[in-house]
Amino acid sequence: MLRYGIIGCGMMGQEHLRNIALLEDASVAAIFEPDAGMRAAAAALVPEARMVGSVAELLAVEAVDCLLIASPNHMHLGQLEEIARLRPLPILCEKPLFTDPADAPRLAALRAAYPAPIWVAMEYRYMPPVAHLLQQAEAATGGVRMLTIREHRFPFLRKVGDWNRFNRNSGGTLVEKCCHFFDLMRLVAGCDPVRVMASGGQAVNHLDEVYDGQHSDIWDHAYVIVDFQSGMRAMLELCMFAEGSRYQEEISAVGPAGKIECLVPGPGRFWPAHLGPAPVPKVIVSPRDPAGPVELEIPVDPALLAAGDHNGSTYYQHRGFQRAALGAQAPEVSLTDGWWAVAMGMAAQQSAMTGEAVSLAASGFVPR
Repeated sequence: MLRYGIIGCGMMGQEHLRNIALLEDASVAAIFEPDAGMRAAAAALVPEARMVGSVAELLAVEAVDCLLIASPNHMHLGQLEEIARLRPLPILCEKPLFTDPADAPRLAALRAAYPAPIWVAMEYRYMPPVAHLLQQAEAATGGVRMLTIREHRFPFLRKVGDWNRFNRNSGGTLVEKCCHFFDLMRLVAGCDPVRVMASGGQAVNHLDEVYDGQHSDIWDHAYVIVDFQSGMRAMLELCMFAEGSRYQEEISAVGPAGKIECLVPGPGRFWPAHLGPAPVPKVIVSPRDPAGPVELEIPVDPALLAAGDHNGSTYYQHRGFQRAALGAQAPEVSLTDGWWAVAMGMAAQQSAMTGEAVSLAASGFVPR
């Protein structure tokens, strides 16, 4: 039995609670959530869990034998360091690992010394249609040469204290939101990126939002191009004012033998009821010779869809984390993987702000 200690139970933390409840041999022993409303919602989901007032108090609960960090982005690294000092347990840490480029040396020190598994929560790897694409990409394409990821979705949701309305807290949209996609790019490429070019900004969303006298500065759209060591090229197209789309994510991988793509709908709770059932995820394989696309539906267990907004991926991620926490496997998404995803986002933010391509080797962002 794994007994979780939870740090942060806002919207994403509560999704984790619902998915932990679906696991065998797992329970939640203690929760640290400073916001009263979110704490009450978490207590309703897991009334048997002990509510505590700090990270230190959580770590003092003897029953806790693994941890989930789902706090606001800018708190992750400090909480990881506190855990390392007090009681280094296996951790599933929500992305991004850090939000300030100046904090990279702190992450390097943590990576070198932490004695237990740390798994970075990159849920998109585990969405069933995306996982199917990842598994079949090499065979379907003959080696991926071009990868395109398009996300057309709803604006950023409200978070406690409106922390996600500001780059200084989130790391910026291309770190906060898009590190998932940069992780997928690097996973498909099987090597590291060398150069990033981007254009992005704030066009539609949050333009008139002011908090404590400060205007929201979070971006809502971007294009990003990434070149990899292997010669593979990847592109991200992000639009966060396109919630009317049938599919939220569309990913295509192309190589000399053909193309494979997946179509992923957004959260079912946002699908308009008058349109009938929400779309079913799909994977389409399009060989060059003989030509002829083959379309495959990849349905997701309704119980998993009901437990969160990420097409069942949070559940599958926790199953892997369980194995890592028990010593049966290494984390599938390591600190180095999580660091690279942030570094690519930071390089994209810099490129979009300066209008210049960013060489990752010279950027100072990358793992070392």
